Amino acid sequence: MNLFAFFALPAPMRLPPSWRRSWSSEGLLLAVSVFWLLSANDTFLHRALEGRLPTQPESWLFGSTLALAQVALHFLLLGLLCHGRALRPLLALLMLVAAGGAHFIDAFGVCLDASMLRNALRTDPAEAGELIGPALLASLLFKGALPAALMWRVPLRRLPFWRALGRRALWLLGALLLLLAAILIEFRPLSSMMRNHRDLRYLVTPANLVWSTGSVLAADLRGAARPRQPIGLDARPGPAMAARTRPLRVVLVVGETARAANWGLNGHARQTTPELAAVPGLINFPQTSSCGTNTEVSVPCMFAPVGRRDYDEDRIRGSESLLHVLARAGVDVLWRDNQSGCKGVCEGLPSEEMVRLDPPGLCAEGRCLDEALLVGLDERLASARGSGLIVLHMLGNHGPSYFRRYPERFARFQPACQSDDLRQCDSAAIANAYDNALLYTDHVLATLIARLQAQAQSSQVDTAMIYLSDHGESLGESNLFLHGLPWAIAPEVQKRVPMVMWFSDGLARQERLDLDCLRRRAAQPAAHDHLFHTLLGLLDVRTALHEPALDLLAGCRRS
Repeated sequence: MNLFAFFALPAPMRLPPSWRRSWSSEGLLLAVSVFWLLSANDTFLHRALEGRLPTQPESWLFGSTLALAQVALHFLLLGLLCHGRALRPLLALLMLVAAGGAHFIDAFGVCLDASMLRNALRTDPAEAGELIGPALLASLLFKGALPAALMWRVPLRRLPFWRALGRRALWLLGALLLLLAAILIEFRPLSSMMRNHRDLRYLVTPANLVWSTGSVLAADLRGAARPRQPIGLDARPGPAMAARTRPLRVVLVVGETARAANWGLNGHARQTTPELAAVPGLINFPQTSSCGTNTEVSVPCMFAPVGRRDYDEDRIRGSESLLHVLARAGVDVLWRDNQSGCKGVCEGLPSEEMVRLDPPGLCAEGRCLDEALLVGLDERLASARGSGLIVLHMLGNHGPSYFRRYPERFARFQPACQSDDLRQCDSAAIANAYDNALLYTDHVLATLIARLQAQAQSSQVDTAMIYLSDHGESLGESNLFLHGLPWAIAPEVQKRVPMVMWFSDGLARQERLDLDCLRRRAAQPAAHDHLFHTLLGLLDVRTALHEPALDLLAGCRRS
């Protein structure tokens, strides 16, 4: 049965006579290119024409040139990809992809660059399911499936191979000349716009999706062709680690989508961290910057010796991480995940997924509440030997379904948005749901510290906790939602994250930490770049990779 037979038009609704005549394949590609201009690029055209008055002839010239350039660009893309028997299936697929991409751009203000595409391709089914709602399905139906069915009904002329090839070459040449002419006619405003608003290129749909997907797949193929490069081959236990008489367990909590602006300890208008505020000895870092604006960038980056200050994506993804360096020096390493994986940083090392462990009462529909990360932790601490690092990867405030991230008893701020589609809620309800999720993160962290404190006293284990979110979030500011904008243009709320540290009394004595000094250091700017070197110093792993200037504890040890 034909894939689109379901959409076959009944006799009274058959295509008009002019449509029933056979089309050239190039004519169909041109029609689809015009359709995308009108249906999938609202945000691009709005942003590109922003500030231009419709009463000015220059505005009409610029807008017309922009439209011609986009149609020519998409025709070139289709003309190179869609041939012969593959033409209709590829067109149908691209129509659905364009409809989906346009929905997310219009709904959340995201840019579909390579980083965002990598994030989307690594999304687990439960996370993806939360993004599927009536608005997306309507877009896929009316802007994707129905136009694709209509396209499938258009009869196409078949030409001999060489004649078809020559015809396609002439059309492509014409499209290229039209694109170049459009650029030359309005070169000055176009070049200025693209230079000052580089994100606009990732709003041109579906060219953005094709380019970004190709970039991601090419990078992944390059990475798969070579093994991860080892780092820290000189890593060894330092004298403090070798001389330890008590076990040491550092728990690193990698937060998700928590932004510094709503962190109660940072002075947010309402207290979203009441339990942490009551923890003695807690040290808060209010001016902390992330390495990226999405998990796929930030998590590998924060576990790399070079971070945002010398960012090199291929180098970071192609190398081992901090966890491998620590394990090489004899540190017990464990990754416990309640999100979408460790993004390669724990490859080959012990790891656990909470959804697979399925602790009673904490998991449902392929998701677990973050308290699942604490299940079994007491037993691990009580049986600890030597030095170890436990990483807890939280689900945290992952959007858009903030209301699913916390139990009902934490729904303190009301009314809270109860929809997966943020367009169904006003900004106040979205912020309420987001802050409720932060309240729950506060509870999980305070509970973790209480358990670490108890184990330090009962089991004679030195303990420490570091919490650091991977990136921030937009909650409607400038009509932006979620996260993932390119770093250069991302708002500060997507790049500023909360960070806190806590040390047991025994560890503070053992490490000769001056906590008052560390509090003064915490008032200064910090970043993901500091994590790698701070953990090396805290666990006393000696390697040439360690940069004392980036170790937040290095200057606060008593002689």
